[in-house]
Amino acid sequence: MTVASTAPEGRSGPFAHFSRDFTASIVVFLVAMPLCMGIAIASGVPPERGLVTGIIGGIVVGLIAGSPLQVSGPAAGLAVIVFEFVRENGLEALGPVLLLAGILQLVAGWLRLGGLFRAISPAVVHGMLAGIGALIVIGQFHILFDERPLSSGLENMAMMPARVLGLNFSDIAATEIALALGLLTIGVMLGWEKFRPKSMSLVPGALLGVVAATAVAWLLGLTVARIEVPASLAAAFALPTSAEWFSPLASPSLILAAVAIAFIASAETLLSAAAVDRMHDGVRTQYDKELRAQGVGNFLCGVFGALPMTGVIVRSSANVQAGAKTRLSTVLHGVWILGFVALLPWLLREVPMAALGGVLVVTGWRLVSLKHVRHLFKAHGYLPATIWTVTFVLVVTTDLLTGVLVGLALSAVELLPHFKNLRLKVREHREGDATRVELDGAATFIGLAKLNAVLEKQPIDRPIHLDLNGVNGMDHTTAETLSEWISRRRHSGQKDLVTGPEHLLRPLPVAT
Repeated sequence: MTVASTAPEGRSGPFAHFSRDFTASIVVFLVAMPLCMGIAIASGVPPERGLVTGIIGGIVVGLIAGSPLQVSGPAAGLAVIVFEFVRENGLEALGPVLLLAGILQLVAGWLRLGGLFRAISPAVVHGMLAGIGALIVIGQFHILFDERPLSSGLENMAMMPARVLGLNFSDIAATEIALALGLLTIGVMLGWEKFRPKSMSLVPGALLGVVAATAVAWLLGLTVARIEVPASLAAAFALPTSAEWFSPLASPSLILAAVAIAFIASAETLLSAAAVDRMHDGVRTQYDKELRAQGVGNFLCGVFGALPMTGVIVRSSANVQAGAKTRLSTVLHGVWILGFVALLPWLLREVPMAALGGVLVVTGWRLVSLKHVRHLFKAHGYLPATIWTVTFVLVVTTDLLTGVLVGLALSAVELLPHFKNLRLKVREHREGDATRVELDGAATFIGLAKLNAVLEKQPIDRPIHLDLNGVNGMDHTTAETLSEWISRRRHSGQKDLVTGPEHLLRPLPVAT
């Protein structure tokens, strides 16, 4: 894990680290370009819609975000729900629904609900992301053959053998050529990330894979499907043209879709922000401010007919690892995307669709990470692992919302042993140069917002005694939160004391 020191913006100003922020912005731009376009294609919309979201996420959200080093843009986590929405309701309905989702996020931020999203079970979140990853892989598999994905995950899986058996290498045609370009992209990505020299560790493999496939297609004059980009920048920003634009909001089902998008985007953003905080020891995330910033971003994405946005961990981690110090790097990466779309649209039109399909196959496969469910089982037992599995299976076989709702319902089962006493008391006591934080009662996701508020206000230079002796039970959501907090303070060099019953300390990274 990379731990970067980040000076507070208020003390040093946004331009105090200009050279490092400038360099980091270039790295993030190179990572973001293929992902913005690829996620748009995976969502069933034109690639320029993803670029518009990246521009808004960089320039607008970057300026007002509550997580200065987090990068916002189109996310693979919403690709599946957008694909299904566009297939059922049409691309025209996405704008007003996304505008409403942005308003809902703004209201949630004003009501200071940011902490509640952090109480969502990690088993549900990682199960959801794994299911999304699986759907992206089996959907983009068909893009590798220059074919469109089918309407559901099960149909895409059922059609995969026919795609492979339909290949005819004795008579090379567009299908075989597209597959070769997609496999070239995947091979370059994986090969580069395995064998790249340390001096070039910040060069993204996704970019090199797309460049390699594009160069081969251009040099050999190959006839394959390429991405379509509007001739002018203005055409990429589609404004509403009449009052009828708002008509989808009269449909209860589309209002429910807006609620689902707002909920999933908010959860993914705030969990990503928490992960970014673990990568550096600088300014902590202001979760309600970040939620409001995402609301502004999604409101504007709705107005301009773009894709929904979230905070995205791949681009954010690239930002931190590249040495970013302030929000300037995020803003500049949006400026570079804007300049590229404005000045070099002809270059984007040379990119084969299969190359972006290859990028998304790798991206989706990495979301299907079994290490999370193994960790949940090893650290917390059968129930969290079951929640992960059920969420994953339902996302793949039914739909995203069903999987998440069932997963959340199952996570409530952990409350049953503590049903008669769900209150958690969190007290602070000064003990010389240290602070004792004492927990008393059931440590479950119901009291997590209160617990987080106390933990995150503790100064990094003052030792903490976390006293769990009064805790009569702890769910896996609270245990994971405490583990992350303890690990972050350990990375900063602080040696805190954690005491309590052995069965509660076992899954925590406490000193032996």
